[in-house]
Amino acid sequence: MTAPRQDPLRDPRFFADPYPTYDRLREGCPVRRIPTGSGGHQAYVITGHSEAREAFTDPRLSKDTARFFADRPSNRDLHPAISRNMLASDPPAHTRHRRVATRLFTTGRVRELRPFITRVVDDLMTTWRPGTDIDLVADLAVPLPVTVVCELLGVPESDRATLADWSHALFDATDTDRVDAASHRIGDYLTDLVDTARTSPGDGPLRSLLRDCDEGGLDRDETVSLAALLLVAGHETTTHFIGNAVLALLRHPEAFDRLRRDPNLIPGALDELLRFDSPVSVATFRHSTEDLSVGGIDIPAGFPVLIAPGAANRDPSAFPDPHHLDLDRDAGAHLSFGHGIHRCPGAPLARAEAEIALRTLVARFPDTHLTVPAESLTWRQTRLTRGLTALPLTLA
Repeated sequence: MTAPRQDPLRDPRFFADPYPTYDRLREGCPVRRIPTGSGGHQAYVITGHSEAREAFTDPRLSKDTARFFADRPSNRDLHPAISRNMLASDPPAHTRHRRVATRLFTTGRVRELRPFITRVVDDLMTTWRPGTDIDLVADLAVPLPVTVVCELLGVPESDRATLADWSHALFDATDTDRVDAASHRIGDYLTDLVDTARTSPGDGPLRSLLRDCDEGGLDRDETVSLAALLLVAGHETTTHFIGNAVLALLRHPEAFDRLRRDPNLIPGALDELLRFDSPVSVATFRHSTEDLSVGGIDIPAGFPVLIAPGAANRDPSAFPDPHHLDLDRDAGAHLSFGHGIHRCPGAPLARAEAEIALRTLVARFPDTHLTVPAESLTWRQTRLTRGLTALPLTLA
């Protein structure tokens, strides 16, 4: 098994279309060592579906980034609320955080939010008219989840666009200084927000979250880190979920036509849309705490391990003809929300937001089409998430 000479997940061609790269890596070996970053560092990347499921549940693959980097020099300066959140911890700390986060997104709570989500979508589409051009990313896919998660956190409307900009900056793979600066802006803002809410009279969504955190045994810093995670992960991936799903449907007009004729098919189509173009391309950082084997491939202790849901979801051994969008496919085994104890607790909310957005779009503008050729669209320059910078549409 020959390792690539350069990091294949940082090639500009990968950002534009990761799937040929994923296919080559998987065909060579679904668990293989690759160069990563600069300085001669290496990591293991997992591109097979069964191997990814296995890795997601192996406790020897730790998400405790502080442990990994404790004795390694680094020039990074992330705010603790960003670098030490639930996604960067193992049990038992992770268990406490997840218990609180899961309570926020129960079926009942998401059901209660659906009327609010519907109002937000209606408000965002108020000025849309047939024959006009919009950017689906800027005009719907960004503000919808931002508005919902900021409502949960009690963020004033005047601050929401700024927080969205900071959140986008966190995923800028081309500028680590920009990432670090954005992390401090978000962390400092949410610290002030939490502290103010604790000392202010009255009630509201944030006070409810603070009670959940107190009952779950989270201290002040842990509460801020959970709020930061909800803000960043709670809207960034949903933005890409909506944008990627709409683009996939527009590029597969027969699928779009089916949903237009019967919008009740939309909830069942979400898994296939998530599988086809996952908003999470590479899962967040893991490292091997001891020697282990995944898919029969040995991974030594002390190595970063990258699990790629975007690749696993296109594994032909799990999903025949994987590069074809098939709304009749049973795609429930997709890994876009992860798997195991770190599976995204906000998945029910993301699905509700995407479903309502798609229902409204196909009902009001059933003949909408791309304003520009699909090949000219640009994608975010990050390997963690896959999403468009803009999606120009002509409403019809």
